Amino acid sequence: MVTVPMASSLSYSSINSYRRDGFVFPVHVLTPGEAAAYRKRFEAYEAKQGGWYELSKGQKLYLLQTWVAELASHAKVLDAVEGVLGPNVMVWGSSLFIKDPGEGTYVSWHQDSTYWGLSEPDVVTAWIALSAATVASGCMKMMPGTHKWQQLAHVDTLDDKNLLTRGQEIAVDVNDDDGVLVELQPGHMSLHDVRTVHASDPNRSTDRRIGVAVRYIAPHVRQLQAENDSAWLVRGADTHGNFIHETPPKHDMDAAAVAEHERILKLRQGVLYKGVVGKPAHVDLDIS
Repeated sequence: MVTVPMASSLSYSSINSYRRDGFVFPVHVLTPGEAAAYRKRFEAYEAKQGGWYELSKGQKLYLLQTWVAELASHAKVLDAVEGVLGPNVMVWGSSLFIKDPGEGTYVSWHQDSTYWGLSEPDVVTAWIALSAATVASGCMKMMPGTHKWQQLAHVDTLDDKNLLTRGQEIAVDVNDDDGVLVELQPGHMSLHDVRTVHASDPNRSTDRRIGVAVRYIAPHVRQLQAENDSAWLVRGADTHGNFIHETPPKHDMDAAAVAEHERILKLRQGVLYKGVVGKPAHVDLDIS
């Protein structure tokens, strides 16, 4: 029987859907005005940095930018995450998934768990929409029930248009028509399991598709491929001590946080690019 944690904002039926399908949406976490304000802060950061790819597509951007730290620790986000992960929650990573109109970028069918090196599948991604994620703009597609599959073999495509680290895609055929289209309005989010097979098509709309993906883990999860991995405790207690504790920035681009960000990027690159041949230049720091 599915139980609903006291602090969870998800209903019984939503938690049941997550357990059955491996994802749930839409979860309302921001007002349209709040989403627009966060988009403005993202685009100001983007303009100031001369583009965001040079800073790893937003990987662990919550260590550098206060607006991402606010989203990652937002009470409404955590209330929903707690419903599927439990009362003790750590942020392990974040990524930005931005598709500009006509750019042709996409995401192949894959499982998030493939190259992360984590010991358990008690990992959930909160994908927060700062602009509309529609069929036209290339919203995510989820394959129901695939979170119950074991880890699948993947092949590396290293396609420049693929937003994934290695352009990885599952080495088995799936019927694209079986995928559920995860359309979200600004301020809505989806939750999906680390093993759920998902993908997304290019943006054919007239607006950018802006999504902030935050990766949450339960404290008993361990990193198997490297030492001294780190995470940020955002709710409850760290009951296992498997990760170095991170601290969010006091202000944007805080010097101490920048140094920690650089250290963990090097570690994560070693995990996520393990065994890859011919890593393309445009993903030197991309560990999404």
